[in-house]
Amino acid sequence: MEPKKTERNTIVGAVLMIAAIVLLVATGRLNILLSILMIGVVICFHEFGHFLIARINGVTVKEFSIGFGPRLFSKVIRGTKWSVKLLPFGGSCLMLGDDEAIAEDPDKLLKPSPKEVTDKISAAEDEDDAEGAQVSAAAEAAQTGEKPDVSELHAEEAEGTFRSKNVWQRIGIIFAGPFFNFILAFIFACIIIGSIGYDPAYVTSVTEDVAAATGLQVEDKIIEYEDHTIRIGRDLALYESLDGVPERVTIKYERDGKIYEGTYETKMNRRYMFGITYTLNQQDGHLPMTLSEVSGPAAEAGLKAGDKITQINGVPISTPEEFQEYISENPLTGQPISLVIDRNGMALIVNVTPALNETREMGFSYNINYREKVGAFGVMKYGLNEVGYWMKATVKSLKFLLQGKAKRQDVGGAVRVVSEMSNVVDESYHSDGIFYAFLNLLNWAILLSANLGVMNLLPIPALDGGRLLFLFIEAVRGKPVNPKVEGYVTLAGFVLLILLMIVILFNDISNVFGMLLPL
Repeated sequence: MEPKKTERNTIVGAVLMIAAIVLLVATGRLNILLSILMIGVVICFHEFGHFLIARINGVTVKEFSIGFGPRLFSKVIRGTKWSVKLLPFGGSCLMLGDDEAIAEDPDKLLKPSPKEVTDKISAAEDEDDAEGAQVSAAAEAAQTGEKPDVSELHAEEAEGTFRSKNVWQRIGIIFAGPFFNFILAFIFACIIIGSIGYDPAYVTSVTEDVAAATGLQVEDKIIEYEDHTIRIGRDLALYESLDGVPERVTIKYERDGKIYEGTYETKMNRRYMFGITYTLNQQDGHLPMTLSEVSGPAAEAGLKAGDKITQINGVPISTPEEFQEYISENPLTGQPISLVIDRNGMALIVNVTPALNETREMGFSYNINYREKVGAFGVMKYGLNEVGYWMKATVKSLKFLLQGKAKRQDVGGAVRVVSEMSNVVDESYHSDGIFYAFLNLLNWAILLSANLGVMNLLPIPALDGGRLLFLFIEAVRGKPVNPKVEGYVTLAGFVLLILLMIVILFNDISNVFGMLLPL
């Protein structure tokens, strides 16, 4: 690419980025920009894991990019081109040898065409590329027809390629990306827990039947449920929501330092429900009645996460507690309910018809909101628990999806993540202040980082897990898989991944901006 054209593209890209930032700030949508940047941080930390372990193992990293799209600027430092690109929600780590064309045909480096050499020299001079001096010798040879002596260059480059390292070094380099995601999630979890504590699974209410069968009391701490260790309240909520409640339940709980165990029969509960999730106020807070999740009848009626319910059947509602009080005094039936909602400052009337829901209930409720402070050791302990929770949630959610239990509205990609993250940040900023908005942003980053780490470890071609699968096969066989076979499989996986991303993108547009796709 010609230097002037590169410079012109850089200027255009910078102007577009600045214009986008100014527009978001001017329209009061700074929360969207922060959400996008946080996604970029999560992805770049993943790529930094690859970069760091690659360099430790002597692999040459040709370019480390922050962002995607047109390059805004770059600088070569210690043989690596560090680039900042236009779209700030991603990154990449290009190692020497990732260019399969050169790897499969080294003569392209030995005998470049005059035009290729000229273009490369121009790019090297324009970008202060360290390869410029090496290419100049090849340029002179290309002009004279002589073959240069580049044996030392090839030996040096061959030693610095990814493929030149032993299989366990390559496994370490590939595994480093997902592992760094878990490290980032742990760091953010420690910040949150150190600030406001963790959520112990304290019992907040219990039915008479369960109390009589197990001895369970309010303020007891659940530590085990159906052979699952319970470390935080959300552990219990995860098993209850995704696995369902069995007919017979065994629990262990702690009271005054002693451990008790009980088994009881659960009861089937039949009731009409909207299909909404919301958060109750803590202590003396005044959180408005805001929907955090929407499914079933509510989603079909057009309600969305972030909507605030201000009236139900003509009765004003300002808090979740008032909403609960109305539902308690006026149990839902199969009759339509009229809701007035506030969506981004616009009042809308939505009619929702509750659906009959049959579920088994645990017979006791438990804490998922109250936070308890802990010391430094507790911060690290529960920081690990927090990362483990989100890893487990990712795996169980994926299983739930593959079993066909999830609906289209339950699936989301980058657009929906940015939308919901920015809504939560905006809501927490207006209700609780900038500090809690920051903590909510970090909480989303933990979810995303753990999710990215787990998903990248799945043995799917074109993902880190797919590359690890081939490397483990190589470790067992004692020789690498045929590069062409690996290439074809990776290409097929990449095409399928792109198609999946396109489907998820349209699904996001449908969920966030309106129901454009069939339910």
